[in-house]
Amino acid sequence: MKIAFLADPLAGFKTYKDSTYAMMVEADRRGHAVYAFEQRDMALDGGSVFANAARLTLTGDSHDWYRAAPAHETDLSTFDAILQRKDPPFDMEYIYGTYLLELAERQGARVFNKPSAIRDHNEKLAIAQFSQYTAPTLVTSNEARIRAFQAHHGDIILKPLDGMGGAGVFRINAEGLNLGAVVETLTDNGRRTIMAQRYIPEIVKGDKRILVVNGKAVPFSLARIPQAGEVRGNLAAGGTGVAQPLTARDREIAEALGPELASRGLLLVGLDVIGDFLTEVNVTSPTCFQEIAQQTGFDVAAMFIDAVEQAR
Repeated sequence: MKIAFLADPLAGFKTYKDSTYAMMVEADRRGHAVYAFEQRDMALDGGSVFANAARLTLTGDSHDWYRAAPAHETDLSTFDAILQRKDPPFDMEYIYGTYLLELAERQGARVFNKPSAIRDHNEKLAIAQFSQYTAPTLVTSNEARIRAFQAHHGDIILKPLDGMGGAGVFRINAEGLNLGAVVETLTDNGRRTIMAQRYIPEIVKGDKRILVVNGKAVPFSLARIPQAGEVRGNLAAGGTGVAQPLTARDREIAEALGPELASRGLLLVGLDVIGDFLTEVNVTSPTCFQEIAQQTGFDVAAMFIDAVEQAR
């Protein structure tokens, strides 16, 4: 197969933990041709979507890890699979990229995750479609509503709808100290919609990332355990990743959501679960492949490339 990765700049990859790198290595190991391009490399011209894509040769060296042939303008429909692996922010440029990929689909390209499905599943808001698995949640830009929510639930979490890696996440305890300042900052004085959730004490045991590939759960989660004094377990915020078998509740959530999300065109999903509650549905570029593989021996990248091969 010819597999193209729409990714962030290759020079910024941390190969010891990058899930996209793990996918590339597995695809290369199986003899597939691996290509890469960035969102800015795409263009619509003459009714077709092209990208300046470079074929990669992987060296096996964790630092100087690839050689890139000269990039050539390539019709995206000529690839057997295009893997959308660009990280947020999910801004208008990201959305424009999904529009171009959707046009490429109409010309025969196979894109994973499906561009329209990425647009339709905001990683914070998508949990509202599965409210039976969530803690009490409020989405609004209205300060009075947020204050009422905090007064009712006491200890709450506030976060933006377009962040990643724990950026912009605040905990407000029952005393409500600094609630006004945090709300003003996150909502830009009422101009931006945010999410409030009841605080889940089990965060001290980790924010679990459950990977679901083509509707089936990887049998291990990665619990991202916060540093002392932190409420964010995200690895990008200094959390420690500990792989562990799925609990019965983890499996219940994954088995309920997995097939439905796969039917919508989401080949790879990262479900975030704290305690017994679903907190996010990650669809842009879910991670944690390498941490799970290194700690358990379960080859997540192999499971994923199996799914890509079967989907063509």
